[in-house]
Amino acid sequence: MTDTPTPTPPTGRGALQRREARLAWGLLLPTVISVSLVVILPLLAIFWISFKPVRLADLRPTAPIVRESLRGSGDNLRIEYRVRNSSQDKTVADVVLTDTLPPQVQLIGPPPEPCTLDGRALRCVFGDIPGGFNERIRLPVTLATGVDEDGAEEAVEGGAPVITGTGDSILTNAEFTLENFARVFDGDEFLEVLWVTLFYTVFGTLGALLFGLFAAMLLNKSFKGQGILRGLYLFPYVAPVIAVAFTWVTLFDPFSGSANALLIQMGVTDEAINFFGQRPLALIMVTVFEIWRYFPLSFLFILARMQSIDTDMYEAADMDGASPFQKFWYLSLPMLVGILSVLFLLRFIWTFNKFDDIFLLTGGNAGTRTLTVNVYEQAFAVSNIGAGAAVAVVIFGCLLLFSVLFFRFISREEGL
Repeated sequence: MTDTPTPTPPTGRGALQRREARLAWGLLLPTVISVSLVVILPLLAIFWISFKPVRLADLRPTAPIVRESLRGSGDNLRIEYRVRNSSQDKTVADVVLTDTLPPQVQLIGPPPEPCTLDGRALRCVFGDIPGGFNERIRLPVTLATGVDEDGAEEAVEGGAPVITGTGDSILTNAEFTLENFARVFDGDEFLEVLWVTLFYTVFGTLGALLFGLFAAMLLNKSFKGQGILRGLYLFPYVAPVIAVAFTWVTLFDPFSGSANALLIQMGVTDEAINFFGQRPLALIMVTVFEIWRYFPLSFLFILARMQSIDTDMYEAADMDGASPFQKFWYLSLPMLVGILSVLFLLRFIWTFNKFDDIFLLTGGNAGTRTLTVNVYEQAFAVSNIGAGAAVAVVIFGCLLLFSVLFFRFISREEGL
C-alpha cells in the first residue's frame, strides 16, 4: 500500500489577503498622515533647530523693509522712505525699491541716489545691503493745485511701495553648530538642573501614586457621604492650576501667609519661613504641590481597579484568618501592579515635562529650575531658540531612555 503524501499548504499571501492588506493601509493612511503632521514633523523641526545658531530675532525672515511717509510742511514738505534690513548680521542681496508717486504731489528736482524717476514711477536700486542697514531716502515735493496736506498725506501713505531682495535664512541654510548642546552641557549647571528634574519627577510620581493608593483604600468601602468625599478628593486635579498655585504662594508667604502665622503662634518657629524662596525647602514644596495636585488621578484609576476585584477571595482570606496587611499584600497588590505600572509610566512622563506648576510657584528660582524651565529660559529669557531646542532634545532623549528601560525590564516582569 502506497502512502499518499500530505499536501503542503501554500506559503505566502493570496490575492484576497493582499487586497485586504491594501485596504487596511488605505484606511490607516489618513491616521498616519495626521500623526506625522502633528507629532513627527514638529519633532523633526526641534531636532533641526537644535543644531542651528537660531536666536529669537532669526525667526523673522531676513528681508528688506520699507516704510513710506509724508513729513514736514510748507516748503519743507517731503516724501520719506525708510529702508532697513530686518537682520542685524545677515546681508540682503539685490534690493530694489519701486513706487508710484501720487498725483497729489509734485517732485522738486531730480531724486537722490540711488533712485531714478520715469514719469511718476520711482525706482531705487540699493544692491546688497548689510545687516543692520537703515537709511532714509527723502524726496522734496510740493502740493498739487487744490490739494491740502491732509489729502496729500492720505494719498502718499495709502499707497504701498514694493521692495524686493533675497536674504539667507538661518533656519533653512546649511549652517550647523554644536554650540547649543555645548551651552546646555556646560559646567556643573546641567548636572544640577538634571538632578532637580529627577528629584522632582521621581518623588512627585511616587508620592502621587502612594497617596492615590491610600485614598483609594480609604474610599473603597461604602459609607454615608462617600460620593461627596470622592468629589472633594478630585478638587486639586480639576481646579485651575493658576488658582491653586497662587493660593499656595499666598498661604505660605513669609510676610502675610497663614501657614507662617500659625507656625509662629504654635511655637514651632521663631521667625517666618520662606517656603518658596530658600534651598532646599523650595524644591520640597514644589514636589509636595505636585503630589497634592495629581494624586486624584491615581486615586481614580486605582479605585476603579480595586472595585473590579472579585470579593470571594477576600472572604476566603477572612475565613483563613488573614490580617488586613496580608490581604493587601497578597491579594490586592498583585491585582494592582498592572495599573500602578501604567500610572507610573504616565505620571513620570507628565511630571518630567511639567512646566507651569514650577514656573507659577517659584519661576525656577531657589534651586527649582528643571529642564522644562530651562527650555523657557534659554528660548525666551535669553532669546536663544537653538539652545532651547537643544534642551528639548535632551528631554526627549531622557524620556526615550526611560521608556525603553521601562518596557525592557519593568513591564516584562509585570506582564504588560
